[in-house]
Amino acid sequence: MGLLTGILTLPFAPVRATFWAAEQVQYAAEAEYYDPAPVQQALTELERALLDGRIDEDEYDRREDELLDRLDEITAWRRASRP
Repeated sequence: MGLLTGILTLPFAPVRATFWAAEQVQYAAEAEYYDPAPVQQALTELERALLDGRIDEDEYDRREDELLDRLDEITAWRRASRP
């Protein structure tokens, strides 16, 4: 950026900084939302609950389907967001 451009666009610096900060918050939120680790941990805990007898097969199947759908969503998002 040249000196003249820098001087002329200086009044817009707060706006650019606000947009930059909003993008960083969005990236952080997406990274957390689309992190597969918590879903995988939930699948492990779900299987442990089934083996311990805390839930029955029907409950296990229902919740497992939900978690696997979530993993599919995460995988699709990661593929779509790659450059």
